[in-house]
Amino acid sequence: MALLADRAAHNGGFLTRRELSAFDVDGEPLRLIDQSRGIWNPKWMDATLSIVSSADGPYQDEELNGGLFRYDYRAGSIEGDNRKLRLTQELRVPVILLRKIESGVYVPVFPVYVVADDKVNRRFLLALDESVRFLRDPLHPTEDERRYAERVVKTRLHQPEFRGRVIRAYATSCTVCRLHHAELLDAAHIAPDGHELGQPVVSNGLSLCKIHHSAYDNDLLGISPDYVVKIDKDLLAERDGPMLKHGLQEMHGRTLTLPLRELEWPDPQRLAIRYERFASTG
Repeated sequence: MALLADRAAHNGGFLTRRELSAFDVDGEPLRLIDQSRGIWNPKWMDATLSIVSSADGPYQDEELNGGLFRYDYRAGSIEGDNRKLRLTQELRVPVILLRKIESGVYVPVFPVYVVADDKVNRRFLLALDESVRFLRDPLHPTEDERRYAERVVKTRLHQPEFRGRVIRAYATSCTVCRLHHAELLDAAHIAPDGHELGQPVVSNGLSLCKIHHSAYDNDLLGISPDYVVKIDKDLLAERDGPMLKHGLQEMHGRTLTLPLRELEWPDPQRLAIRYERFASTG
């Protein structure tokens, strides 16, 4: 899992099925995903290694209140593939949750833990963070515990998935300067968390290198609704070496490099609201 964390970070938060099918561990390939099913139970392991969840899949996988995630039984009996996943709870071992963001592309969320086996409703309940396992009653949290768990879910599920979707949409490059190093890229929100338009969707995101993300957050860089980069006028007048000149000042007037799919382009309405703040500040 430590290797998986490093690899995902290097890739921009996502991995392809091909990469997961021959994951390199000390020079040896290790499969981290089943070839055709949504649950991977290697013969050489006593318990499940990974499970796949897809928003458009045949099962009703969904996030629940209290920091838990619902994962439906594989169709058929309550045994079969479900048996090894059930055993992870008994053995208290972690599982890798692979969130499918598009065909053949996944955001790994890990470690997650099975905390309940609901045979009546044919589903498992997963804790998205180890800390949630140790709540007094994960299925019936207090109000304080519920708020804590919601923060956990945001950090462990929403943010990684948002990052993976945005970085993937922009072909692992900064929309302003086209830098192609995933380790130096962030998925920036246009409308911030808490705003009515602040949902973690690709159209509310921008793939930005760290310097342009910081400049955007601090209203030193603005992006107009027609996708043109603007630099703060006082910053344009400064003289402070090559980083300022080439990294920021020369970006003034540049048009964003947009995702291939128009559906994933930045939302002009959100950009307009954010740009208004930049214009009034600068």
